[in-house]
Amino acid sequence: MADDLDELLDEVELRFCRNRSAGAGGSDKEVKLSAPSVRSKQNSKEEDDLSDLIEDIFHDDPSVSDLSKSSPGTITNCSGHRASSQTKGRKCCPVYLGGSSAPLGLGTNTSPRTCDQLRCTTCDFRVITLDDYEWNKSCDYFFFRNNMPDLNKLKMKTLSRRGARAYACQCSWRSIQNLTDLREEQELRWVCGKH
Repeated sequence: MADDLDELLDEVELRFCRNRSAGAGGSDKEVKLSAPSVRSKQNSKEEDDLSDLIEDIFHDDPSVSDLSKSSPGTITNCSGHRASSQTKGRKCCPVYLGGSSAPLGLGTNTSPRTCDQLRCTTCDFRVITLDDYEWNKSCDYFFFRNNMPDLNKLKMKTLSRRGARAYACQCSWRSIQNLTDLREEQELRWVCGKH
């Protein structure tokens, strides 16, 4: 077994060590290791992953970064908030619902925002939202089935309520006042449709 270990060490030394030269007195060896290409690829991948994580923190929590500076790779969406082009294709985790005072966008644990890209997995409709409205108690499944996505018809069964947000797809509806984790609404089959 000792011979096998010696052979393995010799093989490693031959493959990965170079520039052997005799030190003082000829008894010590100076060995310079060359970094294998696989190792450098792993290091650069780890650095890229770390850079991506740091970038995610800056984009998820606007209070961390200075939003007054413009940087390449960012765009301004219609609500005036800057959004990164790198967030394309990302999903909220967890998904939040909330009233009209809650900020919209990509929601995370560190930055709870209400998802504005909800989609229903039951009826396959995009979930619409109406700020400062709530659904009338007379709303039923057939009303949404027949009138979705015509906002003018849907508004006929809403009540004005400051701070509320009315959510609806073709098969489900909710009026929300406060920030709520979607996991608490067990009967809703809504998911984030990617930002």
